[in-house]
Amino acid sequence: MTTDTRVAEELVAAFPEPAPETLGRLHDELVRRSDRVGLLDVAYRTVDSPLGTLLLAATPAGLLRVAFADEGHDDVLARLAVDVSPRILHGGRRLDGAARQLGDYFAGRRHAFDLDVDLQLAHGFRRDVLVQLRAIPYGATASYAAVARAAGRPTAVRAVGTACANNPVPLVVPCHRVVRSDGAIGQYRGGVAAKRTLLDLEAT
Repeated sequence: MTTDTRVAEELVAAFPEPAPETLGRLHDELVRRSDRVGLLDVAYRTVDSPLGTLLLAATPAGLLRVAFADEGHDDVLARLAVDVSPRILHGGRRLDGAARQLGDYFAGRRHAFDLDVDLQLAHGFRRDVLVQLRAIPYGATASYAAVARAAGRPTAVRAVGTACANNPVPLVVPCHRVVRSDGAIGQYRGGVAAKRTLLDLEAT
């Protein structure tokens, strides 16, 4: 055994790897301190739902992103690091309210979300559309054409569809309530089956 190897083994023995619960506590403390001094730009967590595991992300301004599993949560976080900030950490209490309200929604106990939403990922007309979507009540639907009229551009039906398809905060901003004029439910970021599940949930 070389001297370097022996020294390395002695260092490992002197500083054993922390237990998982210790690492968890250190991480939680890092999140708390970062948030307190304004260094945590994006906090995230995942929640289980009837639609699969959802990724939630929030800035100090509000809920920034709700992502379905098939979007690739790692890919979504990488995109947020580029588009918003690389100062992203898992955990903290910033998303406790969103997680609780989503749980109540899926359990049929909540018909409206009382959450601040950060729409910085939407721009121009797409953002105007998202503002209009929040006015569609639980259990109701609106056509893409009706949303286009409400947003001030009655001929921009296709653009409304694009805005819905790129909605960064589905569920809370209810693009699933927008359907085609012929009664077909149309497409959805989480998939057509997920959209049907949500419409059926709200119809009961």
